Amino acid sequence: MFRKLQQKWGVGPVRLALVLCTFAIGGSLCGRLGAFLLTRLGVESLWLYVPLYVLLVTLLWPLCVLLISIPLGQWRFFTRYLRNMGSRMKSRRSQKAKVRHSHQQRHRRPL
Repeated sequence: MFRKLQQKWGVGPVRLALVLCTFAIGGSLCGRLGAFLLTRLGVESLWLYVPLYVLLVTLLWPLCVLLISIPLGQWRFFTRYLRNMGSRMKSRRSQKAKVRHSHQQRHRRPL
């Protein structure tokens, strides 16, 4: 598994360890920070806490990972990683829009 990640990301064993540590520390920081912020805001209802927590963690994760990547020397890797992730998300969104548009065109009734 680690060899596949090394090949996929084009990194050596030491750099892979640093990248994985960045993911782990950044994710943990993100979870702690999300819980801290919701506690500070006084959110107590579980029905409100869970969706807000998921939303908050989703928004905070890239920032936390980038923040942790700086002292671990992985800034360049994570900026590229997040940029690629963003472009994949945009391309999937545009593919769904194209499919939706073509579906609407096929099922349009003549006037």
